[in-house]
Amino acid sequence: MKERLLFLGPPGAGKGTQASLICESNDYLHLSTGELLRYEVDKKTALGIKIKEIINGGKLVDDELVLEIVKQNLALSKRRWILDGYPRNISQADSLTKVLNELEQPLEKVFYLNLDEDILVKRLINRGRTDDNEEIIRTRLDIYKEATQPLILYYERLKILEYIDGDRDLKTISDDIKQKMA
Repeated sequence: MKERLLFLGPPGAGKGTQASLICESNDYLHLSTGELLRYEVDKKTALGIKIKEIINGGKLVDDELVLEIVKQNLALSKRRWILDGYPRNISQADSLTKVLNELEQPLEKVFYLNLDEDILVKRLINRGRTDDNEEIIRTRLDIYKEATQPLILYYERLKILEYIDGDRDLKTISDDIKQKMA
């Protein structure tokens, strides 16, 4: 069974949900970069203080800082793991590959949860967030596609990408992923 996995997919595709399900039933460490950043801020670590300053300044946390947090967590873990939603572009993928090679934990499989854009828009609108309307959602999806399409090709060339139909019930998707992890 593959032990070092990456879940990619647009907002609303179910990456986090599927990663959580696989982690719970198979004893994997779930590394969601958003959760890792929030954890550092909540614990008021040195990195967390720096992250909070960046966010409070209205800026995005830079790639190097996100990678450092991912590296710290992977270096501490001897377990199997799933990265969720990171990397988001080719530069991040190259940096991540270098770090994983240094840690002797190369990525073994990338799962891309694929869904029709109209289905994603409906899912995201149904979340009920006040800042989500169709125009904003479609803009976010366009930005995601622009940054992520090269990533899909990147992992295809490495022959570790698996497409997953994300427009099915949770169990069917989970079973499909588990089968392709073997």
